[in-house]
Amino acid sequence: MLAYFQEKTELLEEATQEKTLSIYKLIMDGGPGGQIIIALLFVLLAVALYIYFERFFAIKAASNVDKNFMNQIKDHITGGKLESAKALCTNTNTPTARLIGKGISRIGKPLEDINKAIENAGKLEVYQLEKNVSVLATIAGAAPMIGFLGTVIGMIVAIHEIANAGGQIDIKMLSDGLYTAMTTTVAGLIVGIIAYISYNHLVVRTDKVVYQMEAKSVEFLDLLNEPV
Repeated sequence: MLAYFQEKTELLEEATQEKTLSIYKLIMDGGPGGQIIIALLFVLLAVALYIYFERFFAIKAASNVDKNFMNQIKDHITGGKLESAKALCTNTNTPTARLIGKGISRIGKPLEDINKAIENAGKLEVYQLEKNVSVLATIAGAAPMIGFLGTVIGMIVAIHEIANAGGQIDIKMLSDGLYTAMTTTVAGLIVGIIAYISYNHLVVRTDKVVYQMEAKSVEFLDLLNEPV
């Protein structure tokens, strides 16, 4: 009786081991075509993650504006201390501070010129915030297509094996093509989803910084419009 249960246990363990799917083995069994596409998708994933975290911390730093910054600017301007106001903007490394600094440097000229200078500086700041973010959008669109390319290659390999089988089709003959089709499709979708979510998250955070810049610029212009 004990020997019977031991035999059943061993058979169950063997069946479990056979059903265990190794991702590495699955990729390796996909053939050279699948391996090349998986390697390319891995590079795209590394690029997407690098851009996301680099931009995330850059945008986060750009959004950190001292709540008393505009109050200090107002005190300096109303007190006629323009150099102190410029120094404060120079020492505050944020897009908002650079916009206000550009506006302060134009004080004495028509308000329209000041507004135009701030708008031009704002465009440059937005460009810096969005730098390389478009690459994430490209990866989000390209990765699934590259994965589907692997699917087509895998199906071509499988059909080629069927054509050369001479009427004797063995599932093992089709394994390379099927592995390539499955692994590349899954990998492409995973990379595409990660890049798509990362892109949209950065866009939302960038928009918040842009709105912050616009609000502070309007506050600065209103300050210049206040009667002396």
